[in-house]
This record gives sequence, structure tokens and C-alpha cells, in this order.
Amino acid sequence: MTEEILINVTPRETRVAVVENGMLQEMHVERASRRGYVGNIYKGRVSRVMPGMQAAFVEIGLDRAAFLHASDIMRESGISSNGDVVTAASALAGEQTTTAISPPLPIRELIHEGQEIIVQVVKDPIGSKGARLTTHLSVPSRYLVLLPYANVVGVSVRIEDEIERARLKGLLQELSADSGLGYIVRTNADGQQREALSEDVAYLAKLWRSLREAIAASKVGDRVYEDLSLPLRALRDMMRADVEKVRVDSRESLERTLQFAQQFMPELAERIEHYPGERPIFDLYGIEDEIQRALKKEVPLKSGGYLVIDQTEAMTTIDVNTGAFLGHRNLEETVYKTNLEAAQAAARQLRLRNLGGIIIIDFIDMEDEEHKRQVLRMLSKGLARDHARTTVYPISALGLVEM
Repeated sequence: MTEEILINVTPRETRVAVVENGMLQEMHVERASRRGYVGNIYKGRVSRVMPGMQAAFVEIGLDRAAFLHASDIMRESGISSNGDVVTAASALAGEQTTTAISPPLPIRELIHEGQEIIVQVVKDPIGSKGARLTTHLSVPSRYLVLLPYANVVGVSVRIEDEIERARLKGLLQELSADSGLGYIVRTNADGQQREALSEDVAYLAKLWRSLREAIAASKVGDRVYEDLSLPLRALRDMMRADVEKVRVDSRESLERTLQFAQQFMPELAERIEHYPGERPIFDLYGIEDEIQRALKKEVPLKSGGYLVIDQTEAMTTIDVNTGAFLGHRNLEETVYKTNLEAAQAAARQLRLRNLGGIIIIDFIDMEDEEHKRQVLRMLSKGLARDHARTTVYPISALGLVEM
């Protein structure tokens, strides 16, 4: 399997595409005029406390006051008021870890109106709703997430091998001993050696020192930390040994990505190259056409079958149809082959369209139990490369898969 990362830069927006074997798998867009706030750290002031909602509004310099729930407020002990030490950091870094949860303390015991507070955005403003905040700060690097106020070590649940989990946790406990800082080991760290993790620990410690200085010198409404730009986040989070090339169509962005790579992943820096062609890089790979297809409800399959994808507030449904595919032997073979292809296509569409929440796939009814197992196996295999963790339940009596 060959994988490439394509970076397209224009004055109005930056787009990053992940292509596997010539097919678009992921698409990320960052608009110059609407860059998100998630991950940014601000000095804010509590403007209103609402005990009935166990929440508060905090002014952080944006158009609308941001929302802070009691469960996202850290105690002096370095854990959230509900006992959850890593949830907010996990969400920001696209990782998941297991935690212990207890009821949050009353919000008036945690903060008061007029109080100055350091907060991090975990959810961008939407419509009339302000940003959602946490006081549990987290700063990601290539292999780790720094938890400056929680002296714990967690490991992403996407690293499933228990021996590897124990190895990584032991390494981090050694490297972070006496630092008073906590860490989450990211999925990218799977298989990495001590030296790579040690470099990340040193980088994050240096970054935290500069961040503390910025916090001390800041006033209410100041942004004291901003996450990397999209091209650099793409390198940090997606660049792996199996990525064959990173092609950048902007020389200015190329220089920045090369500098970043030489600092944090020197062994992979030579795979980053400039795309000088006159033809737009996304046109060359047919990505613009893929984007247009991803906006449509119906997704054709090579066999002649097709998927119909419907999104509602409650859930997303994917209906599988045989279409023009008739097969060569019998109906069961036709259904099985269509469902196999549909399972692979559905996993790709979920990743490409960034779909989450409750998802129902209506596969065509199959009689053979082995066929059902193979279709589920194909779906799970397709979902394995997704950054989001998915829970898939067995095919029901009605031929439905709940996710």
C-alpha cells in the first residue's frame, strides 16, 4: 500500500489530502479567514457562573463568551472536578484513553465571577453558541501529548498490544520522572524507541517553559498558545514510515514543512518535495472530482452496485444496493460480493466525509454465516486506519450493522 500526502496552498485556504493507492482517503481544509480556535490557550475572565447548569461563561477575547462546564475545571490536585485526568487532552489530540469518572464538584466551589483563568478551546463556536473550554491544558507533539497539570501517564487505546502498551508506559514513566508533568502516549508512538520519545519529552518541556512565561506576561483576552498550521499538523500527525511522498505546491510552505521535518522527523524529511507542475496538484490526482462525489448521497461501486448515504441529526444511514450487478452463479454470491465491496467503500466514505455518531449500515441480507463474518472483517479492516476509534456491533437479524 502506497500513501502520499498532498498539500495545496492558496491565499484563501490550505488543503491537505491523504491518498492511498491513488484513491482519496482523507481531506482537511483550513481557511485563512476562518481558522479554528481548537487547541488555542487563552487568559480569560469568568463573566457569569450558573449553578443550575453547573457551568460558567468566560470572556477570552472572541465575539461571544465561551462555555466552561464544571466537569472541565481542574482542581488544585491536577485532575478535573469529575476525576477525569485525560479526556479533554485525548479529544484535542484525536486519541482516546480510559479514565475514572466521579461526580463533579459544585461549580461555585471551583470558580467565581471576575476570576482570571487560563483555558483551552476544545470545541469551536457554532452558530449562536460560543466556544467550549477546559482548564485541563494539553499540548501535543509528534508522539506525545503534554498534560502540564496532571502527573500521570496514559496510552492511547488505539495501541492495542498489551506488551507494547506496557513498554511505552514504562519508557514515559522513566523519561518524565521528577518532572511533575503528565503525558499521553499517542498512536504514532507505536513501535518507537526511547530516543524518539526522549526528544519529544525535551521539546514539550521547553515549550511548556515558554508557555508559562507567556501566561505570566499575558492579560485577559490574550492568546498565549496556538496550534500548528494545517500543513505542519499533517506532518506531525500523519507522517509515518509508510508515507511514500509529501508533495507541496507552495515553495514558502515547502520551506516551513522541511524545517519542521528536519527538526522532528529528520529520517523522513527527504520524502518531502515541491510540486512545480502548471496543472493543479489536486487535478493531477483527480481529487477535485472525488470531493464533488463526496458531497452526493449516492456512491457508485465498481461492481455496478451503489451506496446511499443519508445524514440526519440522530444518525447517519448507509444503504447498500446491488444495482446493475447480477453476479455469475447465484443470488447469494451476488449479495456477498456487493456487500464486501460496500464494506470497504463505506469505511472509506466515513473517513473521507468525517462522519461520526451513530451510524447504521443496511447490508443486503445474507444467509451464509461465514459471508457475514467476512463482510464484518472487511469493514473492520477498512476502519482500522481511521483516526477515530469505532465500535462495530455484529450484523443483526435484519442485516443491519450498528456503529
